[in-house]
Amino acid sequence: MIEISNGKILVIGAGIMGTGIAQVAAQAGHQVALFDAKDGANTKAIESLSKSLENLVSRGKMSAEKMQHTLQNIQPIDHLSKAQDAILVIEAIVEKLEVKRALFQELESVVSKDCILATNTSSISVTAIANGMQHPQRLVGMHFFNPVPVMKLVEVVSGLQTDPAIANAIFGLAQAWSKVPVHTKSTPGFIVNRIARPFYAEALSLLQEQVASPFEIDSCLKSAGFKMGPCELMDLIGHDTNFSVTSSVYEANFFDKRFTPSLVQKELVDGGLFGRKSGKGFYDYSSDAVKPNIVTPDPKPLPSKVKVVLHGAQPLISFFSEQLEAINLKFEFDEESDWSGISYNQIEIRITDGLMATEMDHNAVLLDQSFAPYAGMHLAWTHSTTASKELMKSVENFLINLGIQPIKVIDSPGLIVARTIAMLINEACDAVNQGVCTEEAVNQAMRLGVNYPQGPFDWLEQWSAADVAFLLDSMDDFYRGERYRVSPMLRRKSCEDLLNE
Repeated sequence: MIEISNGKILVIGAGIMGTGIAQVAAQAGHQVALFDAKDGANTKAIESLSKSLENLVSRGKMSAEKMQHTLQNIQPIDHLSKAQDAILVIEAIVEKLEVKRALFQELESVVSKDCILATNTSSISVTAIANGMQHPQRLVGMHFFNPVPVMKLVEVVSGLQTDPAIANAIFGLAQAWSKVPVHTKSTPGFIVNRIARPFYAEALSLLQEQVASPFEIDSCLKSAGFKMGPCELMDLIGHDTNFSVTSSVYEANFFDKRFTPSLVQKELVDGGLFGRKSGKGFYDYSSDAVKPNIVTPDPKPLPSKVKVVLHGAQPLISFFSEQLEAINLKFEFDEESDWSGISYNQIEIRITDGLMATEMDHNAVLLDQSFAPYAGMHLAWTHSTTASKELMKSVENFLINLGIQPIKVIDSPGLIVARTIAMLINEACDAVNQGVCTEEAVNQAMRLGVNYPQGPFDWLEQWSAADVAFLLDSMDDFYRGERYRVSPMLRRKSCEDLLNE
């Protein structure tokens, strides 16, 4: 194995990412040379880093000695030749292919032939960057996540010519820096930026169809365990940045319909409504803005005669049984049922399977999916467009009595959480099916890179592949496009499920 646990590291680019990388390497004991072609950038970076470390010291998160040692390990340089003895170069400059390609070709004339060259690119092909290098096998992706000192994930990206020993050496180095590395092939978006696309895309599609408001969508997905909803997260990232990444992944995948950018987001970008940094996006961030909220009515007493039957064995059904017991309401289980949900006085409240309520029955009612339900959670529900007002009020009050804050949305296939998680699972399956990474790498990357409550394959263990495939097939039939086509890997898993029934 190539040994790079010690020795000088050259970090090129003194922006937020480059400074963060330099800090992590210096804290691990490396001598770090920091270079930026922009005048004054190095000085500004060191000043910013000093303030950050002083803040850590004041909060008891770092000793004063550690701070001094870290700063002493970082040496700003004004010319690349002053780091010709580096054993590793990590580039964190502008995301432009030709600029990165030119830099690495220049570096080959500066550093030794044994020096490893790494790019922190988040979206550009490592294979493409290596094109024209004398020794393309020594170029590898080392994709950190912002803020670098805090975020654990590092995507170790191998281009077509990357030497596996080089990738393994970088993997080991990331572990030595207390990071969690995952191997991935150099494909558009790598792991995180590829698999995360549906989290944003499904929300944008729901908004375009006026199924629910941004706050309602965010509330439902946060109740599903996500730290932030997709709309507030896009506001935080910046719609210009998010739209650019989506467009890049779309183009890089030869305009695959699964990655089609949204007209809703384009309109925001065109209007300069980038989110927090511009003051407005999906939400208004001005000091006097009225914060959106959802008002849940107080529960009213249930009828004296109530018959409740639980169907299926999903986490939401277990939650219902606990809530029913808590309010001393008798219920039964239908072990032979071919659907999941709860029947209330002969009203079937089904967990969505991808069909619309209106195409099922006059009085059909659908609930969204949940894998970690809890009292007080927001949960989307809908009903057939022909359902009576009395039925709607009765179902809503029943759900409130069960400890749910129901959010009624327009009848649409897959509702909110179910369609989003199904698409995340599908994209994860496609990545593994194409040899981009392993199932374990997907789970680690999505939990650590974007703070998902679970990895896509964790969800799949709780939700059968056959059910996920059926939901996506139903949506594919409804929308008549390629967006919801089932991954070959998920289809195989679905067939295995059906054969084992």
